[in-house]
Amino acid sequence: MRLLEGVVRPYAWGSRTSIAAIRGLPTPSPHPEAELWFGAHPAGPSTCVDTDGEPATLLAEIDAHPTQSLGVAAVAEFGPRLPFLLKVLAADEPLSLQAHPSAEQAAEGFARENALGLAPDAPERNYRDGWHKPEVIVAITEFDALAGFRDPAQTVDLLRELQVAELDPYLGMLAGQPDCNGLRALFTTWITLPEAVIATLVPAVLDAAVSLLAQGDSEFRSELQTLLELGESYPRDPGVLAALLLNRIHLEPGEALYLSAGNLHAYLQGTGVEIMANSDNVLRGGLTPKHIDVPELLRVLDFSPVAPQDLAPQIRTINAERIYLTEAREFRLSRVELDGTGLRHASSISFDMPGPQILAVLRGTIEVRSVTGGTTTVHAGQAIWIADDDPDVTVRAAAAKATFFRALVPAAPVAD
Repeated sequence: MRLLEGVVRPYAWGSRTSIAAIRGLPTPSPHPEAELWFGAHPAGPSTCVDTDGEPATLLAEIDAHPTQSLGVAAVAEFGPRLPFLLKVLAADEPLSLQAHPSAEQAAEGFARENALGLAPDAPERNYRDGWHKPEVIVAITEFDALAGFRDPAQTVDLLRELQVAELDPYLGMLAGQPDCNGLRALFTTWITLPEAVIATLVPAVLDAAVSLLAQGDSEFRSELQTLLELGESYPRDPGVLAALLLNRIHLEPGEALYLSAGNLHAYLQGTGVEIMANSDNVLRGGLTPKHIDVPELLRVLDFSPVAPQDLAPQIRTINAERIYLTEAREFRLSRVELDGTGLRHASSISFDMPGPQILAVLRGTIEVRSVTGGTTTVHAGQAIWIADDDPDVTVRAAAAKATFFRALVPAAPVAD
């Protein structure tokens, strides 16, 4: 077992309070703190702290002892690398519209760009590695997102409510073909509009949204409010229009989204725990000054309409553990709530599944005791690494209430 200190990523859209508060530090923080990483990503590996206080990194630990750290099965399937990255994500401003490739698309794209001689850090690179990037976000606070293409019939209703004459040709595209093909045609048209057209169309849509909200009776109130927020930040970005095609999703704490390959999405606001396959492959679709490769994005996107409830992972509860089940082979995420008093929840839980595992504490303090007798105390904002060859452990709440998230590589699908 190794105590982990996470790595803070200071992206501009981050929060000055959420991550600092979890770590027990003064707020507001000096700069936005967007993500707190726990893992072995080369760009930000967690620090391991030995009992004698000498730091190392989890990446170095795994590189030195891959089979002992990860286990034979994980190395055979994913190579000598931790296949997931666990994060706390805190968004005060919207992230970019983006999608991730499938495993086959990632492998092909990475090989293609290598053959073209693109530098690993070239801004026009789409594929930084050969891996796909499914991900799960579990809300800690109320959390808002855009994800998946909405039922086209509902989108037609929204566009009609806006009553913008300049939208009529585009509305007709979707009303005449209210399916994935119509969505593809409309999205492609919008994302490739000349800047001069965007400069007039977006303001007209925003003005209509203001008027519609003032009437106070629209069923699309949250969608319209989001449209205005995005338009204020990105007034000349076609991604503002593209956002009209997506489901506007609100998560309460404990609720989750699973985003598989090809799902166009953008996190809007809130704090959550995110786990993803350990990859940097992102195809952006707007709301960003970064590189957008439209042809490649269109090749990756899945335009099949999806209902918000179909983006939620299945949940299985076993004692104090709430497990978020997905098809991803790289990770499994669960939330564990312990009660040191034993009144409302169990005060301890035992784990006997093989590693690798990371337990990240979000609230309170836990004590992790191995069957051989060693104990490690983990405070909120810290995590503990449990390698495949570590002994089984029992986790006990060392405070009245303790909440942690457990990330692991699943040995096999959980039976229903």
